[in-house]
Amino acid sequence: MGRTGVKMPSFCLNRIRPHVRVRSPPVQTQNDAKTDQKNENSGDVIKPVKPIGRKIMIVVDSSMEAKGALQWALTHTVQSHDMVILLHVTKPSNPAGEVTGKKIAPRVSEFLESMKNMCQQKRPEVNIEVAVAEGKEKGPTIVEEAKKQGVAMLVLGQRKQSVTWRLLMTWAGNRAGGGGGVVEYCIQNSSCMAIGVRRKSKKIGGYLITTKRHKDFWLLA
Repeated sequence: MGRTGVKMPSFCLNRIRPHVRVRSPPVQTQNDAKTDQKNENSGDVIKPVKPIGRKIMIVVDSSMEAKGALQWALTHTVQSHDMVILLHVTKPSNPAGEVTGKKIAPRVSEFLESMKNMCQQKRPEVNIEVAVAEGKEKGPTIVEEAKKQGVAMLVLGQRKQSVTWRLLMTWAGNRAGGGGGVVEYCIQNSSCMAIGVRRKSKKIGGYLITTKRHKDFWLLA
């Protein structure tokens, strides 16, 4: 009587393959023990080297899209050794459109301070900084500030736009403008990796991520 059995697919075998390797502790020789004792007696303490983190710039304003992008970045991208720069862009206070370099307006300062406090409450181990940039066109201003700060990643909140609006933006050559035009401009012109983030919906959940390589990539999280 022959033996019958069910052949398991190869992907199942790969999934149950253990990924943890157990290594035996190294055997300490007599010379090693003397060396350890000498180090203890000398009082020298070897401190672990702290890894160098990245600079991640997140564009913030009072919109729900910007707040959603900030929440996504703190949860999915920022690591404990990174530095987060909260960038707020304002138009020049000079009527001629020139950058004046004046002090930050009180309402802007209060807003950035509240955003910083929220980030520190959510990720207390992360270093948070704030920055304000003036510019007539938001897209080029963000790109220039990210380049000047030397950031590794730029995160922006993206709005849902209609098909008609997208056609108009394509016809206009994706120049810097309001709403999603700014995000598209930054993604195409930033020297670092730029990510547009938009919530999918309350019912479905997750986020839609847009980069140079991906358009509205759905991330369920």
